[in-house]
Amino acid sequence: MAAVLKQSILEEAHRLGFVLAGVTTPDPAPHVKFFEDWLARGHHAEMHYLAADRARAARANPRLLLPECKSILVLGIPYSPPSPGRRGGGGEVQGGIASYALGEDYHLVLPPRLQSLIQFIEAQVGHPVPNRYYTDTGPLLERDLAQRAGLGWIGKNTCLIHPQKGSYFLLAEILLGLELEPDAPFPTDHCGTCTRCIEACPAQAILPNRSLDARRCISYLTIENKGGIPEDLRPLMDNWIFGCDICQTVCPWNRFASEGDASFRPGADAATTDLIATLALTPQSFNRQFKRSPIQRARRRGLLRNAAVALGNIGDARALPALENALNDPEPLVREHAKWAMEQIANR
Repeated sequence: MAAVLKQSILEEAHRLGFVLAGVTTPDPAPHVKFFEDWLARGHHAEMHYLAADRARAARANPRLLLPECKSILVLGIPYSPPSPGRRGGGGEVQGGIASYALGEDYHLVLPPRLQSLIQFIEAQVGHPVPNRYYTDTGPLLERDLAQRAGLGWIGKNTCLIHPQKGSYFLLAEILLGLELEPDAPFPTDHCGTCTRCIEACPAQAILPNRSLDARRCISYLTIENKGGIPEDLRPLMDNWIFGCDICQTVCPWNRFASEGDASFRPGADAATTDLIATLALTPQSFNRQFKRSPIQRARRRGLLRNAAVALGNIGDARALPALENALNDPEPLVREHAKWAMEQIANR
C-alpha cells in the first residue's frame, strides 16, 4: 500500500505540471559545510537573510521547520528556454530578461498547486498530514534535496541538471509528516571536463568548485542587489536588466530542454523590454506593467537602474533624451546610473 500511495502522489504531481518529482528524507543535508564555507567567504553578497542563525540551523536540519517531518517531496516544474534571437542586441535599445521571468511569477503560480497536491495526499490517506511547503521561499538547500531525491546532479553552473530535460526548472518542496519510501540519490555527475558555463560568464562569477560569487553575478546585480552596481561590473552586464541566462544557454545538456509550463511561457512581446520606455515608467505604470511578474522583485528603482546601465553599454545616442530626463528622477539610484550611462555614450 505504501508503494501505491507514493506512486499515486507522484502521478498527481506530474498532472499538476511538476515534470520532476521525487522523495528524500529530512536527514541533515550533506552540503551544509560547503554552504557554510560559501557564506564565510562572503559570496552571498548582501543577501544577509541567507546567513541568519535560524535559517542556517534549518538548512542543516529540515526537521526544525516541521518537527513531524518524515519525508520531503521534491518537485521541479519547467520554464521555456530562451529562443534564438530572443534578446535584444545589435544596437537595438532593448533589454534582456531571464527566461523564467517572462511569464507569471512562480511565487504566485506554484503555491496553489502545492496546496492542491497536499489536499490530494490528505484525501488519499484519509486524515490531515502535517506539512510545510516552499518554492525558493524557505531555508532549504533545494538543489541538495533535489539531487538526493534523484532529480539530477548539481552542475558546474550551480544549476540542477536532469540528463534528459536540462536545467530550465523551478524547484519546490513539501515537507510531510508522512512516511514515504525515499528515492535513490542521483548517482553521477555528467559535466565531465566541460567548462563552457565558467568560460561564458561575462563577470567570471562561476567558481571552479561549483559555487557562485554573487557579488559578480548578473542575476544578483540586477535583482537582489538593492544598491548601486559597481562601476567595474557595469560594462560586463551587456543589456541584461533582469537576471541572466548565459550559463544555461551554453550548457550542452540544455539541448534536451523543451517548452515549459504554460504559466511561464512568454508572450510575443515579452522577450525584451524597451529600455527608453522603461526609463519613463512611473511607480503606477511599473506596477501595472509588471503585475504578477517576477520583475516586481527588482522594484522600479532597480529596474530603471538596470535599464540605464544597459543603455550605457549599448551606446545608442537615441537614449540620451530619456537618460537626461532620468537625471531628475526622484530616486538617487536612478539618477546616478543615468549619469554614468550618458558618460558612456558621450565617450563613444
